[in-house]
Amino acid sequence: MSKKKPNIEVQVTTHVDKALRKLKKMIEREGVVRDMKRLVYFEPKTQKRRKRLVRAIKQNLMRRASQKLL
Repeated sequence: MSKKKPNIEVQVTTHVDKALRKLKKMIEREGVVRDMKRLVYFEPKTQKRRKRLVRAIKQNLMRRASQKLL
């Protein structure tokens, strides 16, 4: 969970739809929704550890796959 509070700004010039899409992408990249879900729902330490392990394994596999392509 990130310690800093996200500061996301989107300027609306002409198309509100484009600005909304851009805002959604920025929120997703910052992980705002993910952090809010973590705060709302209780998750045992064992599940947190397991998720962290699965994420690390996945990132490691992706890193190895990208290195093989290069």
